[in-house]
Amino acid sequence: MFKSKLGLDFNKVDKARGLAKDIAVDVQKFVDSYTTVAVERTICRLLEIDGVDCDEVPLPNIVVDHLKDKGVLSEGVMYFIGNAMLETRMSPQDIAEKVSSGELDLTKIKQHSKEEVQSAVEPIVNKVVDRIKLNREQREKYLTTIGEGPKPYLYVIVATGNIYEDVIQAQAAARQGADIIAVIRTTGQSLLDYVPYGATTEGFGGTFATQENFRIMRKALDEVGEEVGRYIRLCNYCSGLCMPEIAAMGALERLDVMLNDALYGILFRDINMQRTLVDQFFSRVINGFAGVIINTGEDNYLTTADAVENAHTVLASDLINEQLAFMAGLPEEQMGLGHAFEMDPELENGFLLELAQAQMTREIFPNAPLKYMPPTKFMTGNIFKGHIQDALFNQVAIMTGQGLQLLGMMTEAIHTPFMSDRYLAIENARYIFNNMRDFGSEIEFKADGIIQKRAQLVLDESVELLEKMVEDGLFNSLEKGTFADIKRSRTGGKGLAGVVEKGASYMNLFIPKMIGGVK
Repeated sequence: MFKSKLGLDFNKVDKARGLAKDIAVDVQKFVDSYTTVAVERTICRLLEIDGVDCDEVPLPNIVVDHLKDKGVLSEGVMYFIGNAMLETRMSPQDIAEKVSSGELDLTKIKQHSKEEVQSAVEPIVNKVVDRIKLNREQREKYLTTIGEGPKPYLYVIVATGNIYEDVIQAQAAARQGADIIAVIRTTGQSLLDYVPYGATTEGFGGTFATQENFRIMRKALDEVGEEVGRYIRLCNYCSGLCMPEIAAMGALERLDVMLNDALYGILFRDINMQRTLVDQFFSRVINGFAGVIINTGEDNYLTTADAVENAHTVLASDLINEQLAFMAGLPEEQMGLGHAFEMDPELENGFLLELAQAQMTREIFPNAPLKYMPPTKFMTGNIFKGHIQDALFNQVAIMTGQGLQLLGMMTEAIHTPFMSDRYLAIENARYIFNNMRDFGSEIEFKADGIIQKRAQLVLDESVELLEKMVEDGLFNSLEKGTFADIKRSRTGGKGLAGVVEKGASYMNLFIPKMIGGVK
């Protein structure tokens, strides 16, 4: 039987999880009744509609905006595309092109029954679902044949703005020892209500997330993975106004990790909460089916709120994110729940407090590949101190069995780190992980000591917070600034106009075919 090193009361953990489930069930009732422009564009993409018009407007946007302008988006794009297929005998791509050119009005052709439309569109749905399933099988084949690095996976970023330069840096990082390459998105892409098209070379602070860029980087990482004898995972970001669309693109191009938080866009990008909570469900259904590990964003809470006083909000949010992911059929083994090393380095015994929280998170989520965040908030221009901070962070990670280790860079407070800086970060982590590989299993914590008391306190405060949130509901809790000391309005933020209540003919066949992952 499992024995907590921290002396945690797992009756309290079970209570906290039950409260989080109540919150998630309440949210899901709302989610099930609504769709969004992003969800409908995602369905277009999964029906193999792609490309842009002469003004660079993506065809999925054109089709969805066409239905929205006609006041019928509530019936869903799948119904209208399937209906047009029956009447015109054209493919979804051809239908979209006709809509774009003004030659076809989807609302003015003969309407067939929901059952007839479903029969017409189902073969394409099955074809695309099978394609994503094959991608998942290809990943498993690589993992079986060439293998992977040990956990914690070494997770580094590339952010040049040019996908072809990103490829060079990503392959160099893989040769240095990285296991996961995250291609940072260009500044502000999360606020675009469309997905750019094609290969891009002019991002700012990162590179545009496009399907072609995903394809280019996937090919490059497969090549270097075969060279180094280790599967290299590709990570990108499906937070923002196009959350499910980018999840779909990632599933089609075999990405492995996606930043996919239920609350991050609300808190840190001021995206409307109703929009985000509907979008996150479909994005997680897709990621679950595609075998993608999602990363949640609780590590960011402590960049705006105090890490000691507000640690319990991180745990509460992790529990809510877990339950919302379960609603989408995403298994624990794909939940890279986020938490962070963001305490002031001048704090006495800060290392002990952080160790307590990391161990607590591991014990509460034993099957999740937890994502651990480096101490970015308190990095300074002192690169030597920064390198030590990152070393302490690496020690906590190996001692507590973290899964995905986002590596800190000693120069990150000064400039975008050079490849040499990244090499030093990887060297630091590999040295500590190797030398302390089994340290965690060798140690116990003093009964009623600083570490045990801290973890127990954070759990108790999380239970209290979740009890209050069950009373208030998630929407009201977000309006009160429960997480990250940030208040958001239910009717404020970006994207609310793109939320639509579902009508009688609404259908999304991808959800029942994907939910629950591959059996």
